[in-house]
Amino acid sequence: MAQAPEPAATIGTAEDIATALATLAVQDARLVPVIALAGTVPLRRQAPGFASLAEIIVAQQVSKASADAIYRRLTSLIEPLEPATVLAAGEDVLRAAGLSRPKQKTMLAAAQAVTAGLDLHHLCGLDAEEAMARMVAVHGIGRWTAEIYLLFCAGHPDIFPARDIALQTAVGHALGLADRPGEKALAGLSESWAPHRGTAARLFWAYYAAIKGRDGVPGPKNP
Repeated sequence: MAQAPEPAATIGTAEDIATALATLAVQDARLVPVIALAGTVPLRRQAPGFASLAEIIVAQQVSKASADAIYRRLTSLIEPLEPATVLAAGEDVLRAAGLSRPKQKTMLAAAQAVTAGLDLHHLCGLDAEEAMARMVAVHGIGRWTAEIYLLFCAGHPDIFPARDIALQTAVGHALGLADRPGEKALAGLSESWAPHRGTAARLFWAYYAAIKGRDGVPGPKNP
C-alpha cells in the first residue's frame, strides 16, 4: 500500500516555490517542459482579511480583466474596504461598482459573517478542509472561492482549485489531452502532484499566461 506523502510546508517565499517545483519535476516528468515554458512562477501571496476575500468574490466567473476593473471601482467607492463600510454602503453601491446581483448578496453575506465572528486570519492557520468548511457555510462562497483564499492568503501548500477554467485549459494543453478536463477529472490528475498541489496550481497558471498571453490567476495581483 502506497504511503501518503508527508505534508508540505506553507508556501511563503519564492524559494518555497522553487523547492516545490524541483520536487514536482522529479515526481512527474511531464511537468519538466511545463516548468521550462512557464518561466517564473509568481508567489502571489496576499494579506489575509476581508479585502482579499472581497477581491476573490469579485473574480468569481469573470475574466481577469473584468474582475480587476470591477475591483478598482469597488475600492474607489468604498474606502476602506471593510465589513462595516460594505454593510453601510449596501446593494446600491455594490451595483454601481459592477457587481452582479448574486455577488452583491455574497459580498454582504461575507461582511455579515466577519462582523458576526468569522475570523479570516484564524482560518489561515487551520487544516485546509476545516477552513473551507467554515468558509462555504457563508452564502455565495463556494469551494473555488475558499480554495483561492487559502492558496493566496494562507499559503496552503496542497490545494488545487480543479473548478478553475484557466487551470483546466492549461493542464489539458500541457498534457496533450483531447478535451479540457472537467473538475472531477482535473482533481484526479492533480493527486499525483500532492503534497505540492498549491505550487502545481501556480505553475499551471504561469503556463496559461505563457500560452495565452494573458494572466489567468484570479484575485491577487501582486507577484
